[in-house]
Amino acid sequence: MVQGVVVENGVIQNINPATGQLIEPAVNVTSPEELENIISAANASQPSWSDKTLSERIEAIRQGLIAVEPIGDELASVITEEMGKVSAEAKLEVSNAIGLKDGWLDMVKEANEDVHLGGGEEGKAESIVVRDPLGVVVVISPWNFPAGEIPFLAIPALVAGNTVIVKPSEVTPRSGELFCRALASSLPEGVLQVVQGDGKTGEQLISSDDIHMVAMTGSTATGKKIMNVCSKKLKRLVLELGGKDPMVVFKDADLDKAANDAVAFSLFNCGQVCCAVERVYVDESIQNEFEQKVLDVAKKYKVGNPTDADTTIGPLASQVQRENVSKQVEAAVKEGAKVLYQSDCPDDRHANFYPVTVLSSLKQVMPIQNLETFGPVVAMSTFDGTEEAAIEMANSSEFGLASYVYTTDLTKGSRVARKIRSGQVGINCYSILEAQPACPWIGHKQSGFGSHSGMDGFRSFSVPKSIVFTTNAPK
Repeated sequence: MVQGVVVENGVIQNINPATGQLIEPAVNVTSPEELENIISAANASQPSWSDKTLSERIEAIRQGLIAVEPIGDELASVITEEMGKVSAEAKLEVSNAIGLKDGWLDMVKEANEDVHLGGGEEGKAESIVVRDPLGVVVVISPWNFPAGEIPFLAIPALVAGNTVIVKPSEVTPRSGELFCRALASSLPEGVLQVVQGDGKTGEQLISSDDIHMVAMTGSTATGKKIMNVCSKKLKRLVLELGGKDPMVVFKDADLDKAANDAVAFSLFNCGQVCCAVERVYVDESIQNEFEQKVLDVAKKYKVGNPTDADTTIGPLASQVQRENVSKQVEAAVKEGAKVLYQSDCPDDRHANFYPVTVLSSLKQVMPIQNLETFGPVVAMSTFDGTEEAAIEMANSSEFGLASYVYTTDLTKGSRVARKIRSGQVGINCYSILEAQPACPWIGHKQSGFGSHSGMDGFRSFSVPKSIVFTTNAPK
């Protein structure tokens, strides 16, 4: 999603979305000359970093995550200031990132270990698969999880023996840099570096012949641009892109839980989550009952200053984002959608607050049913209650990141889940919160390219190489 952040005279205009005021200190854009020096340093440092043992790299990264702990409160405050995330959610984001130093990091290590395939009997060759690093990996991180998303891409790349250059989103430049500086404090010089700027800087970075891979979490439109640039040199890619994630509610579902989750995961992070619930399909026979339950839950949310303890919804990250949400809602209402509820919200034309909004009677042709909304909107429509209709409606999108099915009949839930084309399906749960750490995270269709997380994802940052040998001299 384009945020409309302005770069003037080599400085990012970093604006607090809750006040409309510029954030100080200013963040300078990395100049082309500085960019070349950073790329050179990354290439110069890569061989010695790769020469370290896997255990040595893991331990250095573990210490880097530990180094984030003392600045945890500061980092959470900066996240709230830059993108408007409420304080409790910002602190959780930082805590989750630090927590990767334990079992998750051990899984990344396991994914990069040599694999012995046997052999070695007399006259038989032995085979071992090792992992070759790619070189220098660029990580382009998103604004909606400015600290939490970086390690999912940067750490597997580092563990594999690559050096990494992170470009934080220009919407949250200080958050990304603060996290990376702490993580880099335990690493050799040049192994993990940061550049700042907008899409122009990103294009200059990934266009360099001395960059060997790009990993990005962001919009599908940006992902396509990156793929086009990287195709010229066949650079490897991992792209975790947009979503328009459906939630199907059958009449036999636990309606209280389904209503709570429909609201909670439409509104989490002000709805600015790639796997947010953005389309709720309700069995038409329970429409009225379910909508009332949704209203009862939605009315408990409060839009306000993200630093206030009782605020549950902060501002959207930018004015452009607020305008996008407003246009989608207005267009839907004009085409016949019903506004069941809109909350109060601060009336500040300089800030980016938008009310919690509950819509009903949406039609599949409406833009709000097809384009990412990324805002605090619960968008509901109905289906005839059949599995076939549920599957058809869930799949009626160019995206396929995550999906959700609510039913007490787990056999039916499993049937439907297997036929929905998305990377994760949660049955009676929000899958990204409940999934095992080893689960991959990537989407179907225009929601992703490559593999992110899980064993397959951890191995995306290296090339498997087979070493085949025998101790027997040929006769």
